[in-house]
Amino acid sequence: MSHADDQQPIRAVIGHRTHRAGLPPDSATRAAQAKMAQYRTQAPKGVFKYDSHEQMAADRLRWTVAAVVARARAR
Repeated sequence: MSHADDQQPIRAVIGHRTHRAGLPPDSATRAAQAKMAQYRTQAPKGVFKYDSHEQMAADRLRWTVAAVVARARAR
């Protein structure tokens, strides 16, 4: 008996592709991708070592608030 005999056959299609594979995306999709590529986290790059989780959470909150404020001022 081959191992192919004990495999479940695929008989149903779940969902369909919204576009054919290999085609370039439309202009709206390209614009959305370009906008997302410009996103910055505002967190400094590097490796940080903390003595406690609370110190890490405080830095992360500080960086997140700074990013929110900068984005609000840009509007």
